[in-house]
Amino acid sequence: MNKLVLAYSGGLDTSYCAKYLSKDQGFEVHAVSVNTGGFSNKEIDSIKEKSLQLGASTYTSIDAVQTFYETVVKYLIFGNVLKNNTYPLSVSAERIVQAIEIVKHAKKIGATHIAHGSTGAGNDQVRFDMIFQIIAPEIKIITPIRDHKLSREAEIAYLKENGVDYSWEKAKYSINRGLWGTSVGGEETLSSDKALPDSAYPSQLQEKNPTNLTLTFEKGELVAIDGKKGSPVQNIMALEVLASKYAIGRDIHVGDTIIGIKGRVGFEAPAALIIIKAHHLLEKHTLSKWQQFQKEQLGNFYGMLLHEGNYLDAVMRNIETFLTDTQKNVSGDVFVSLYPFQYRLNGIKSKHDLMNAAFGSYGEMNKGWTADEAKGFIKILSNPGKIYNHVNSPLAPKDRSQD
Repeated sequence: MNKLVLAYSGGLDTSYCAKYLSKDQGFEVHAVSVNTGGFSNKEIDSIKEKSLQLGASTYTSIDAVQTFYETVVKYLIFGNVLKNNTYPLSVSAERIVQAIEIVKHAKKIGATHIAHGSTGAGNDQVRFDMIFQIIAPEIKIITPIRDHKLSREAEIAYLKENGVDYSWEKAKYSINRGLWGTSVGGEETLSSDKALPDSAYPSQLQEKNPTNLTLTFEKGELVAIDGKKGSPVQNIMALEVLASKYAIGRDIHVGDTIIGIKGRVGFEAPAALIIIKAHHLLEKHTLSKWQQFQKEQLGNFYGMLLHEGNYLDAVMRNIETFLTDTQKNVSGDVFVSLYPFQYRLNGIKSKHDLMNAAFGSYGEMNKGWTADEAKGFIKILSNPGKIYNHVNSPLAPKDRSQD
């Protein structure tokens, strides 16, 4: 029997794949789920039990939360990445790490095939297939749902015919949770004019009294909350718990999919949004003007390539090196206030703060130059505009060469 590794989540599509590939196709199916922050231990136990009942020979749960942070999330923070100035790439970024871990496991056990449950209408098929083909071109990819254009009803009917009668009642809203946020899809996100109701989001408003937080960064990484030190992953999780009680971080992202159509998705990412904005504020105080300018260009480019599944392109490692180098002085405290449905950034404190009063206060008093020096600087600075307008003004001397 050929060994096949199945990217298994426990949902309808991957459950169909587990039964179909083991029973009808004769594969030795090895189910694998990669936890990037979305599964509890109880959920993992349930997923394991179902996969073995469906015909998988083995089940493996890979804990990749720390890997996800170190290889992806860290750079999304360094680059202040928000797709279309809105979406922190909560779920799309996870797929890259999940695909890489699945390939590693397939090679480890000597699998000849890899399968996943993606349809032919989404982004994930591209992300998974690209990683698989680049890292393991010798391993064949099988995608039953995409290849056979299966409907939800057809999958359920097949499973029932084969003695699998789980409850496959479709939830009104699809929820995909991970370390960097949760995506929310539903009927409202299929059109352009409707908002998701409050009840669609996984976290509901629990706390109405405002609270103040101090987020401490060292070289761009979140190392403490209110003076309590922890790993960046621990701090992300802790901030998620705190801020979700205020129902912070809800929005709907509208963007271009990899396959060329527009798409909408709701999301809830309180920790991701607060961290990115707090980090960005600290950078405004500690980086030079041109560092910020170049970071904005490369951060956006990094997020776009990641979203499109191009994580393994060599330029991504180049950008990561640049982003890491820019974080040398991005250390200090950011003061944040949480309120129902919103947060505010109040200010920062850092020994690297370039807003140094010794050189003058903006709009107030200059201490490092004289009035005459300021006038001379402005006169020279205006030269390019002065020359252009002199040459191109309707009142400029007529070019006699045309006479």
